[in-house]
Amino acid sequence: MEVNIPEIVAEVTEAFMAYEKALLADDVDGIDELFWNDSRTLRYGPNGTLVGHAALSAFRRGRGIGPWTRTLRNTSIVTFGRDFAVANTESTRPGTAAVSRQSQSWVRTPDGWRIVAAHVSDQP
Repeated sequence: MEVNIPEIVAEVTEAFMAYEKALLADDVDGIDELFWNDSRTLRYGPNGTLVGHAALSAFRRGRGIGPWTRTLRNTSIVTFGRDFAVANTESTRPGTAAVSRQSQSWVRTPDGWRIVAAHVSDQP
């Protein structure tokens, strides 16, 4: 298994940044598209555990945070072969010293790269 094949890292980075753009714009349809549409999709976060694409979508649609900003730092994308990757990042928001952390497991599907599991945590 090859780790960090340059063109695969580029593909996952592009998908990761598409997710970031959708997240900051509160583009729920765009976020939904980037998560694996399956009942086994998982997200752990400060607001609890979400299991299944439908639960993730309902959560996003119910919170309505509107567009917002953050700055990413210490972003790491590691690919394993041509079909699996992990992305980790920290982020800060203007006006607060809090640090958020995010990890995502990405899998190449017939529809493109999709997040199959995610974890978000905040540190005050």
